[in-house]
Amino acid sequence: MSERLWLNRRAFLRGAGITALAGAANSGPSLVTPVRADSLDQAGSTNYDFDTVYDRVGSSSVKWDAAIDRYGRENIDVGMGIADMDFRAAPCITRGLAERCKHENWGYMSTPRSFYQQIADWNKNRYGLEVDPESITLSDGVHPALIAALNALAPAGSKVLLGTAVYSGFYGDLRWSRTIAENSPMIVENGHYRMDFDDLESRMSHDTDAMILCNPQNPTGNCWSEEDLLRLGRMCLEHRVVVLSDEIHCDFVMKGQKYTPFASLPDKEVVDNSVTFKAASKTFSLAAMKIAWFFSTNPEYMELIRAQHRANTNTLGVVANQAALTDEGADWLDQVNVYIDGNQDFAEQYIRENLPGVEYTKAEGTYLAWIDISGVAERLDAKRLAAEATANSETGRPVTAEAIVGNWFVDNAKVQLNAGSSYGPGGENHMRMNVATSRKILKLALDNMAAALNDL
Repeated sequence: MSERLWLNRRAFLRGAGITALAGAANSGPSLVTPVRADSLDQAGSTNYDFDTVYDRVGSSSVKWDAAIDRYGRENIDVGMGIADMDFRAAPCITRGLAERCKHENWGYMSTPRSFYQQIADWNKNRYGLEVDPESITLSDGVHPALIAALNALAPAGSKVLLGTAVYSGFYGDLRWSRTIAENSPMIVENGHYRMDFDDLESRMSHDTDAMILCNPQNPTGNCWSEEDLLRLGRMCLEHRVVVLSDEIHCDFVMKGQKYTPFASLPDKEVVDNSVTFKAASKTFSLAAMKIAWFFSTNPEYMELIRAQHRANTNTLGVVANQAALTDEGADWLDQVNVYIDGNQDFAEQYIRENLPGVEYTKAEGTYLAWIDISGVAERLDAKRLAAEATANSETGRPVTAEAIVGNWFVDNAKVQLNAGSSYGPGGENHMRMNVATSRKILKLALDNMAAALNDL
């Protein structure tokens, strides 16, 4: 029996699926016109179109095609799981790639030194962060770089501290490096998350060698303050815990919020006890290009990590990134941030007014929405169903209540979300939803979910 058939459909799955054209819950007069962030008023800039739907189905997209392959085309109107954007790429990237493709030779590439300076300039211009270009090391992704850092700085069998709920991919990095997750659940109050510093410090034992910090936090969307980061950094320094700061979502900050690079903290010893990992893969949806980078003010750390690391970069990846990290790319990003901020506002308002059993507090950063589905889980009796499904599972893997809810949304709303249980302790009763898409697609997904919940 398929793992998807956990749910004993006839017991509680109600309502027919909703097609892309017919998914139409009454969203109320205040939501007929999508909520917009501050209007675009950028003299001399190109105004980019993020509202026109850009169809990614059939392009081997994990976000869309993998969901369709798993559940069937008839069961997916919207894929909202994987963290990449649905927008057409920034035109400067497409032009850069097209120009390079005119040269029809693909031999070994020598990475231009100008690329390292571009990375440093991007950090300086946007965040006032001084990065020595000579300290930057390229990688084919943040994951290979993190694994190299763990291999270098955290012996196999040692503990790595995580503030949870946190990006699920970190657990795979720990498995590859043969280290052990030491989870510290965050404190949540009225939908807002904060670090539990007492709990974090209590877990910094003699065999805890590193902490992976997510800044901004995926999936909760926190943009950590300088005060929080300093307190955490000084605590890690005192206990000899190296901070590995994944800042891949840093270019997405909602209005009224601020991203603070860990490497910008006004304490040299704290900064020297850290390594920062970044990429343009989220910023410009370049995940397929396999380029990332890391740096540190601590040359000893960098020497140890480089000894464990070999980058497998590629020509078109470098070309695409160089085209992106320009003034034109920055202008495109500024505008996509405004659009995503409007999507976050829209999602927060729509969920509050139209999705019974679902709660959402707008994220401070990222293009992710961390939605509380505890009311839906209770109405579905998801815990009991998960226990029964686990007992009957052919694979022996546990089934979570969040997986039950996720499958219910696929079957009844044709919307695929990520189950919160994969993000560690604190992920219970939550789902992760990606809002980096056309407002029309976002509304379709929420309309479908509203209609399904109204029929429950």
